[in-house]
Amino acid sequence: MGLAAGRSRLPSCVSHEFLVVAGLFILASIPCEAQLSSSFYDNTCPNALTTIRKAIRTAVSRERRMAASLIRLHFHDCFVQGCDASILLDDSATIQSEKNAPNNNNSVRGYEVIDNVKSQVESICPGVVSCADILAVAARDASVAVSWGANMDTEAWKKRLHHFRPKPSSSQPSYLYRRPRPAYFLVLVNYTQ
Repeated sequence: MGLAAGRSRLPSCVSHEFLVVAGLFILASIPCEAQLSSSFYDNTCPNALTTIRKAIRTAVSRERRMAASLIRLHFHDCFVQGCDASILLDDSATIQSEKNAPNNNNSVRGYEVIDNVKSQVESICPGVVSCADILAVAARDASVAVSWGANMDTEAWKKRLHHFRPKPSSSQPSYLYRRPRPAYFLVLVNYTQ
């Protein structure tokens, strides 16, 4: 029994569709590793995170409400089609940007702070740090800037979160003694001074 030219024979219980689906299943089940890292810019722009942190602390110290605005700005950027900094784009002749979309217009603020941070980062390492990374790090640093103990290092946070709980006194309000939720610690794990 010979094979016709260009045709292959599979056992009757196996179809081409089955092989495609099985192949896709095998590919989908292969574990992959994310390439996200808090040390991503350590070699290409070592002062990027420090520059962003200082600029955000300055902006938040001028107007404490700016921290919430930067976190909200990051949320609105991520909400539409992922965290791609598209909310920072201006309108063009062919598109209406997210910045001026009806839900964001006169609602989201903090653009000038991000523009300032971007110009500072560009002055030390041009074309290296993405706007999406600047926006994400700015939101993180804004959160840390207004949190209690923002100047503590990671080990001090671990101690405070997991082992240390001061006794309430009658002279201080009880909310000072509540521990932050464990998820809050994730924001601070890789925060360096």
